[in-house]
Amino acid sequence: MITYEAIRGRGVVEESGSYNKKIFAHVTEVKMEELNMEVVRSTDSSTIARLNKAVHDLHYSLFPEYFKAYNYEEINQFFQKLMADNTSNHYFYLLHESGQALGYILFEIKQYHESAFKKSFKSIYVHQLSIIKESQSKGLGTLLMDKVCEFALEHGIPKIELDYWVNNETAGRFYHKQGFKKYREFLYKDLT
Repeated sequence: MITYEAIRGRGVVEESGSYNKKIFAHVTEVKMEELNMEVVRSTDSSTIARLNKAVHDLHYSLFPEYFKAYNYEEINQFFQKLMADNTSNHYFYLLHESGQALGYILFEIKQYHESAFKKSFKSIYVHQLSIIKESQSKGLGTLLMDKVCEFALEHGIPKIELDYWVNNETAGRFYHKQGFKKYREFLYKDLT
């Protein structure tokens, strides 16, 4: 979950707790211009399926008991179906540098309905973020997360959620650096 404190340091959220969309958009735009990059919404399933290989291979190496080996055709078909579903609240954004795709982010607008136990609320849920290997650790993941923050603020959604595999220490460090905080833990017990 990202909090307003996480983006307050970027001059976007004022002490009152309100945010300034113009400053946020300007900060992100300046950063992108300096790097000659753009982040755009995409329905290019083949490029996203190709970019998925890096993160999928990492998950497969960490947890082969859960993940299949990377299969471009299956992943491309999955993304095509998701993109073609007009009722879907899923969004894909590609990060380009001089026309070359370097990474993507997949997120969803989630609507949590009121129940006897919980209040209703909306959040952005980040499902995947992937940067090609040779472009990692250069701040590109931050550019993609900035786009998600911008999207959330523009849509009046005050919370961004995600999860990552605990053995993926690189992801853990990245998300904590982005201002995400743990608010729920997911546990399991093998019975075999």
